[in-house]
Amino acid sequence: MNSTRISKLILSLLFLCLVTTGRAQTFPRLLLGGDYPDPSIIREGKDFYMTNSSFNYAPGLLVWHSTDLVNWTPIARALHALDGSVYAPDLVKYKGRYYIYYPAAGANYVVYADNIRGPWSQPVKLDLTGIDPGHVVGEDGKRYLYVDKGAIAPLSDDGLKVTGPKKTVYEGWQFPKEWKTEGNGDMFLEGPKLLHKDGYYYMVSAEGGTAGPATSHMVVVARSKSVFGPWENSPYNPLVHTYSASDPWWSKGHGTLIDDAEGNWWVVYHAYAQGYHTLGRQTLIDPVEWTADGWVKLRHDARPLPAQDPEKHGLELSDDFTGKQLGLQWTFWKEYAPESLSFGKDGMSVKAKGKTPADGRLLMVTATDKNYELTTEIALGKGNTGGLLLFYDEKAYAGVASDGKTFTIYRNGEKAETMPSDYHKHFHLRLLNRANRVTLSASKDGKSWKELATDIDVSGLHHNNHGGFYALRPALLSAGKGRTTFRNFTYRDATPQEKDMAAYLMVFHQDEDHCLHAAISRDGYTFTALNDGKPIIAGDTIADQKGIRDPHIYRGPDGGFYLAMTDLHIYAQRDGYRDTEWERDGKAYGWGNNRGLVLMKSFDLIHWTRTNIRFDQMSKEFAQIGCAWAPETVYDPVTGRMMIYFTMRFGTEQNRLYYVYVNQDFNRIESTPQILFEYPSGASAIDGDITPIWNEERQKMEYHLFYVAHESGSGIKQAVSDRIDGGYRFDPRWIDFEPVACEAPNVWKRIGEDKWVLMYDIFGINPHNFGFVETSDFVHFKNLGRFNEGVMKTTNFRSPKHGAVIHLTQEEADRLENYWNGKKQK
Repeated sequence: MNSTRISKLILSLLFLCLVTTGRAQTFPRLLLGGDYPDPSIIREGKDFYMTNSSFNYAPGLLVWHSTDLVNWTPIARALHALDGSVYAPDLVKYKGRYYIYYPAAGANYVVYADNIRGPWSQPVKLDLTGIDPGHVVGEDGKRYLYVDKGAIAPLSDDGLKVTGPKKTVYEGWQFPKEWKTEGNGDMFLEGPKLLHKDGYYYMVSAEGGTAGPATSHMVVVARSKSVFGPWENSPYNPLVHTYSASDPWWSKGHGTLIDDAEGNWWVVYHAYAQGYHTLGRQTLIDPVEWTADGWVKLRHDARPLPAQDPEKHGLELSDDFTGKQLGLQWTFWKEYAPESLSFGKDGMSVKAKGKTPADGRLLMVTATDKNYELTTEIALGKGNTGGLLLFYDEKAYAGVASDGKTFTIYRNGEKAETMPSDYHKHFHLRLLNRANRVTLSASKDGKSWKELATDIDVSGLHHNNHGGFYALRPALLSAGKGRTTFRNFTYRDATPQEKDMAAYLMVFHQDEDHCLHAAISRDGYTFTALNDGKPIIAGDTIADQKGIRDPHIYRGPDGGFYLAMTDLHIYAQRDGYRDTEWERDGKAYGWGNNRGLVLMKSFDLIHWTRTNIRFDQMSKEFAQIGCAWAPETVYDPVTGRMMIYFTMRFGTEQNRLYYVYVNQDFNRIESTPQILFEYPSGASAIDGDITPIWNEERQKMEYHLFYVAHESGSGIKQAVSDRIDGGYRFDPRWIDFEPVACEAPNVWKRIGEDKWVLMYDIFGINPHNFGFVETSDFVHFKNLGRFNEGVMKTTNFRSPKHGAVIHLTQEEADRLENYWNGKKQK
């Protein structure tokens, strides 16, 4: 049965793959990660400009610039006053002047500029109620604003006054009543964005509510010959919508249509990443096309978009505070107080206010990653408190603050605990947010760190629980009296890459106990088992059959560890777990028959969640499967979803490789099994292992599937495809060097080298052992021999079965070893 590999791909190569393979051009594409909702976008020639809602963060209305719709750089903050929460803006250009219309505090406002980079005017209040203003020039050449609920009001020629009452002229598109949306009968018709094309006015609106259920929000389209209607709804509505909670993006909605200089059309909108409402609503893009009868719909054969270039895209969040003013990445909370800041050789000094994070002075940045690490150096003034937080609102925050005598740990708003501080008024703080689980640390010198708190759950600090439509943002706190000085604030994506790795973790099972075992290597050659070779997880505590086989471990893009195992005990009768040899009749269902998998997930390799999956309970179609063996997990960059692939057969038929998609929490199958690969001669193929490898010559990502062919015995073969979910080309060559039967191929990369190791289970010898070959091109393979018969060694275990290897950072390896050494001492 099967195993793993864990080859960590360099992110830039993954992006390159996304734009050079046909299948990889699926959408939506993420434009702006983090809290950038309600996008409003315009084009001038080849230049695009965009802004988003800024709510109670000031300065607000950050303006972005792009020349390719993919790489965006910030160029200005258009709003420095704060009259209330600012949302759903509309950026327009009219007769050489730029305008941003927006609602705040129950009214509507406009700011304007002759140069989009500024300076921008002070806000002009409009005599107009309603929200989400959308500007349009009517067929009479006059200017108008639409607001929510389909209402329109006239504007003055300069666009700075409302010259008459609003009038409702559009009732929206009635979505099916059985759809799960945010309102109780309320359509939530809002976010009108208008354009004129080919004699029609097109109004793009949002409906269904912007949060709540995964399927709440949507983008709908209507058209009219006049800005006053009558409006005809599109037969293709909704243009954009989340139809299922299994979609990686929830509550898709609030869209704007835009074309590029080549005549392609796009819809830009926002959505929540599944499981990460804390990041806020992020900006996405989908291609659209116009039908012959003048309607717009999603397009499925769009031209490739270029890859995002980290050097040209995004907003640098780290800040050494050596400048003379606040950087574009920073905002205050519910105030704009630049006079409270001073900059000098010692860093940024912030005048304090309030006593706690709820009323203190806060400076924030917008987090863009599911895993990130923050650090900063703090020097306190007299009577001062400084801190590093994740802040949603006055009742929802987490982090650490210190007055020089004690550290105060905030776990969820007012829930706080204190501990003494040895660092006095000068110290460093570190906050690690790993998939909404936070670890807080402090240091005297920024090198040697002491953990203050771990596993703080911040997953619930978002709009659906607290309202406001905000995001959980990294924040610097200055409270009490005097001033806090901050130096060297750093933000980094904390999902480890190969450059961060320093060790190897192998998982395997043993036939003697059907339990999970693990071993660590610091050099990739010599492995030492944790827990003195005893199990780290007992099979009878997690599996329906009271035993597991074929463990595979994978580090996902969210930084989590995904552990998948076969729910099967081949000696359950011997060990007293059942009265029969197999779970079901061996003649009808074959050797080793089973029906399920064990799925577990962790962020620290110590604390795990677990789910038991039964394929026969998914539908009648799979009630008669003979086996579900050797599951492996991989991230599909095209769909943005985790994929499990495994061996399955029906009854006693040929074994084939299948795949399904699984949710991010790793506790629910979200698709029906589809064939990944089958052996062309009708023989069985089992134990698949996929490794993505960049082909420099072809300028494409290739997927190398190593598997076991049951033809003239059992051995390892390789098949290659340009896509992860099928199309693997058969190659008759045997890869392993063994004269006896082997199985469970697993490929892993040597850290910092262009060498990959293919590890496999030699079950044709007694005792069992692992064999190893090495390659740098996946064409030529060098035999490394077996454990303890060549360069590969074990120190305290023997006869491992069906293994898999991933990389670990030094910190992860140290923590894991220390944990199990501590267990041993107890």
